[in-house]
Amino acid sequence: MKKRYLTYMACLVLGLPLLSSCEDDFLDVDPKGTILESNYYKNPEEAYAGLVAAYDPLGWQASNTYHNFGAVNAASDDAHAGGGGPSDMNTWQVWNRFTLNPAIGPQEEYWNRNFRGVSRANTILSKVEAGVPGMSEAMTARFIAEAKFLRAYYYFDLVRLFRDVPLFTAPLETAELFNQVQSTPEQVYAQIEKDLTEAIPNLPNTVPASTEGGRVTQGAGKALLGKVYLYQKKWADAATQLADVNGTPGGTSMYGYRLLQDYGAIFSPANKFNSENIFEIVHTSLGNAGWGTWPNFDGNIAVLMFGPRGYSGPTYEAGWGFNPLTTDLVNALTGDPRYEHTVLDIKSIPGATYEPSFDDTGYFVKKYAPTTEWLSTGGGDIILNYPNNYIEIRLADTYLMEAEALVQAGGNSTRAGELLNAVRARVGLAAVAPTLENIYRERRLELATEGHRFYDLVRTGRAATVLGPMGFVAGKHEVLPIPQNELINTKLVQNPEYR
Repeated sequence: MKKRYLTYMACLVLGLPLLSSCEDDFLDVDPKGTILESNYYKNPEEAYAGLVAAYDPLGWQASNTYHNFGAVNAASDDAHAGGGGPSDMNTWQVWNRFTLNPAIGPQEEYWNRNFRGVSRANTILSKVEAGVPGMSEAMTARFIAEAKFLRAYYYFDLVRLFRDVPLFTAPLETAELFNQVQSTPEQVYAQIEKDLTEAIPNLPNTVPASTEGGRVTQGAGKALLGKVYLYQKKWADAATQLADVNGTPGGTSMYGYRLLQDYGAIFSPANKFNSENIFEIVHTSLGNAGWGTWPNFDGNIAVLMFGPRGYSGPTYEAGWGFNPLTTDLVNALTGDPRYEHTVLDIKSIPGATYEPSFDDTGYFVKKYAPTTEWLSTGGGDIILNYPNNYIEIRLADTYLMEAEALVQAGGNSTRAGELLNAVRARVGLAAVAPTLENIYRERRLELATEGHRFYDLVRTGRAATVLGPMGFVAGKHEVLPIPQNELINTKLVQNPEYR
């Protein structure tokens, strides 16, 4: 790890620009200044600020990754990198064509975002577990549970992206950081399971969306744990966790989750924290950000990234033309009712014009497209303040994960079919048999452009076949290289595929 980054990890900096609105009070847009961790956590209010700081990296978009759907879409067969040319957002371009190397690629952004989150989670855990004056037992238990969920979330990203990563479960002095070595994936997964298992009992079943939308719930904890088990092929454990989240297929679960009848409404900023969304990363139009605040935005800049370049016409705003959809995805969705909510076909809009992106197909991401309806009315630059939340986990995803786990475990095929076909029935499609092929196909069409496809291909062993024409090499491109700068003056070693 380079010294600049290690210095950041050594102290918790509070008061970064965070998210807020009258509907989303959990996160706060106003900078509060810089306060060293050693002088903080003297009361519940300061502990709360530390917890918010641990959540904060969830929303970081920086300049390369844009959550778990921008760069990773380009690595899948859902979308190209796009943009203004073959070097525009080069970190996306090299992942799109699998020409990345330790010095060039999206890896440093993923590494920094997630390890910053781990560091902040470790800090708040160490302080709250030691006792904060004035904090009740219930508040203490909840804060600890949230921090453990966050640490598990960040490590899950790290282990599936990099495989061998150092495992920190407590704050470390700067000098100690340079002597850390990587742990095995098994060790990291064991810690993730431990954190989530310990967190779940003390997470609330629900939170009030008007004041705590975006905070972790028990359902989110079980959904993430089920997903973690699925990635390790612990099929029965995955099915058990996900069954609690899902409840009766097509009905309302114990946590209040229910499939929305209107598929397109899932992604509308007017419908945040709806009954289908289990874990959302919050954005707001009230941050009033301008270009001088780059890259610290409260709005969702991915929305601007996905808009067609030079667009002129109704409904939409111009963007930067990234993630043009592949014709393969468009063809797969043709005739499917989800097409109209997934595929933005610019050439079909009367009177619309645009400038072709690199690798242009004329098709763009519609679920997060920049629309005139959601232009900010606050200050700052309106195109930097789109309020679209990123939906990290939603119910159709957990339905399909449970169905997959049941089939893989040789379990209840009737329930697997009910889960699969509830997703299909929601959009008016006929029932199909609960086979792995059908479940995998449904995942692609249901979750297209939401950032799941690349991971699904890798974890199911289909990446080499599907992505081979893009340059994917089996045994190498399942993971990213360790960032080159993180190897300088440390004991970390490069993944062998990239040496």
